[in-house]
Amino acid sequence: MQGPFRVCEKVYMVGSSEISSGMDCCVYLVDAGELVMIDSGAGGSTDRLIDNIQALGFMPEQLTTLIITHAHIDHIGSAEDLRDRFNLRVIAHMEDSAAIESGKKVGAEHYGVRYRPCPVDEKLTGQLNELVIGSMKFNFIHVPGHTPGSMVVTIETGGEKVLFGQDIHGPYMPMWGGDPRLAAKSLERIMQLEADILCEGHYGVIKPADEVRQFIQEFLDELTSRQ
Repeated sequence: MQGPFRVCEKVYMVGSSEISSGMDCCVYLVDAGELVMIDSGAGGSTDRLIDNIQALGFMPEQLTTLIITHAHIDHIGSAEDLRDRFNLRVIAHMEDSAAIESGKKVGAEHYGVRYRPCPVDEKLTGQLNELVIGSMKFNFIHVPGHTPGSMVVTIETGGEKVLFGQDIHGPYMPMWGGDPRLAAKSLERIMQLEADILCEGHYGVIKPADEVRQFIQEFLDELTSRQ
């Protein structure tokens, strides 16, 4: 199994199917003077995530915030455990908060895992939100289509725009809360963000900017060809 690594200035990958657990999404860490985690894996790898944070030279006690991009089990599984251990503030979009807090329609049964419902401390509404966490500004963009409350997050660091785009690749299936028509509009919106680095939910890190654009365009073309 691979180890955690630095993506760019202030950004690290601490979890994935190759870093923490075979069922995990890519889990990212931002050093904003305090630590911000983006998504949390499927739930069986909390200790491994903590070990990976320590391996990078950080103290897990520096964790203050967990951002949840959407309410699928491979992204929310360890949320309650991490919140309990480190008194984290959990941020998600209002449209996915009910699923995160109840465990209904998060897909845990398809992964064969037990999900511990997690309170959402800050429920974002609308299309755009901006929060300052530690020393950094985080921009939250509502991009429904993968789930009703899917979000992407951008930050500026080292002169580059980093996009935590998570599941740009989909799937966009109604049984998983998806809506292909909304997803196409959302991918167009994501394209307009003109990110230099994409931290995707399962494909990992994609850069530079032209490759990010090409990656998003491929999935947008696939969606629009079906409509």
